[in-house]
Amino acid sequence: MANLNKSQRVAVILETLQKLYPNPPIPLDHKDPYTMLVAVLLSAQCTDERVNRVTPKLWELADTPAAMAKMPVEKIQEIIRPCGLSPQKAKAIQKLSQILTEEYAGEVPRTFEELEALPGVGHKTAGVVLSHCFGIPAFPVDTHIHRLAQRWGLTSGKSVEQTEKDLKRLFPQEYWEKLHLQIIYYGREYCTARGCDGTVCPICTTCYPDRKKPKVTRKA
Repeated sequence: MANLNKSQRVAVILETLQKLYPNPPIPLDHKDPYTMLVAVLLSAQCTDERVNRVTPKLWELADTPAAMAKMPVEKIQEIIRPCGLSPQKAKAIQKLSQILTEEYAGEVPRTFEELEALPGVGHKTAGVVLSHCFGIPAFPVDTHIHRLAQRWGLTSGKSVEQTEKDLKRLFPQEYWEKLHLQIIYYGREYCTARGCDGTVCPICTTCYPDRKKPKVTRKA
């Protein structure tokens, strides 16, 4: 049986993910755009589960930009220590809260440019907030998405930025928000970093029945 061409692979991916995860929940607990922004910032090099264990204590301390801006960095750091990189993350949370309070009347801005200018906020974090909180089209690429897009032959994987561009070209905009989450869940459950090498999971084997050797992927 021959390997599928790109358009056939895209169809298989959409159909499979829709069956498995018709309504994928946002994995980070949050109550508004601000708490989402902080939660995504904390999730860098940390699991969503751990972030969700830490954030309730953080929201008890402060859950608005104005309240967080007044908190000593050391106090924030003490709570978020389990998330790793706590010195940098605590400073970023306090400083971005100050900026939101002073320059945006406590509101989270709605553009990539403004969000990415905030301390600790990169392109992926901005994309997650814009997509899930404001419905603004974005396709945030994390390590799972970067790895799977390569295994599925959708990108060269030279960079996260390239992967994002390639996926945006291949999938209609109306799928982006849900697809971002669906691929993450699939990558955690079926096509894990060690559990699948491009020859094991249902999507890999359907798209590439002829693939005999492991698919080597580039890290983000």
